[in-house]
Parts: sequence; structure tokens; C-alpha cells
Amino acid sequence: MYKGFGVALLLAFFAVGLSACGDDQGPAEEAGENIDETMEEAGDEMEEIGEEVEDAAEE
Repeated sequence: MYKGFGVALLLAFFAVGLSACGDDQGPAEEAGENIDETMEEAGDEMEEIGEEVEDAAEE
């Protein structure tokens, strides 16, 4: 009987913990995502520049 109660209590703790992880983002998480997007865009630009340099070298 106590074992079943313990398992149910443990599952309740996990359920509460998971429900606390909502989609609401704090300012630090939003800033991190903005940095990630900026770095990805910069990488794409660098790739395009590299391709243009490669094309120019072939001519």
C-alpha cells in the first residue's frame, strides 16, 4: 500500500515539475535566442561571401 502511494506521489511531483516548464520565456532566454539567430545569419552571410569569392576565383 505504501509503495503504491510513493509511486503516485513521485508521479505527481514529475507532473507538477513538467507543467512548470511552460512556453513563457524570460529575458535571458529571449536574448540567447536572438544571439543564436544573429550568429546563424552571420554564418549564412559568410557562406555566401565564400561562394562569391570562389566563383570569382574560377573566372
